[in-house]
Amino acid sequence: MMENERSADWAAYYQQLRDRPPRRTLLAALDRFDPLPSDPLALDLGCGDGRDVVELLRRGWRVIAVDAEPEALRQLAARKLPSADRITPVLARLEEVPLPLGVQLVNSSFAMPLCEPDAFRGLCARIREHLPASGRFSGQWYGKRDSWFGRPGMTFLDRNEARALLDGLELEMFEEEESDGVTPRGNAKHWHIYHIVARKPGP
Repeated sequence: MMENERSADWAAYYQQLRDRPPRRTLLAALDRFDPLPSDPLALDLGCGDGRDVVELLRRGWRVIAVDAEPEALRQLAARKLPSADRITPVLARLEEVPLPLGVQLVNSSFAMPLCEPDAFRGLCARIREHLPASGRFSGQWYGKRDSWFGRPGMTFLDRNEARALLDGLELEMFEEEESDGVTPRGNAKHWHIYHIVARKPGP
């Protein structure tokens, strides 16, 4: 696919998602920050056009918004959000981004499974290691009964594998979902998803 065709394809994809609300895993994580940390900083891995970034800004967070697709960051900038000065956009693959000091929340809505297995597990380890006490991870991982299972460059986990990768974190949400539906591009799909909110123990 030519670069302009690829950009147009992603632009159409993000347009389908434009008015959807933030993910409930993000909302659940944010609601548990009480009181809100001083000058709170979130890392949104696979930010897309900013579906979750909007809510983070609304609640007073600064956001490092990471995506591997240039069109995602173009769409995010096109939103012209009133607090855009609190967004730091980063064009990179998720597994290549260092976790900066001071990040209290790592959010990754449906994006981490797009890492190949070794990179996925390395990223999980870095999140566990670098989150501060009372910091949180929120996001979705894919199970092995997902209809995309077997696609190269992606990671799928059974329930025990997923929980093992969260070892050392307190599970505030761990919900397993299986359902038949469609993708944002309109393709039929069987979803097998783990919805996760996990907290690093601490005061």
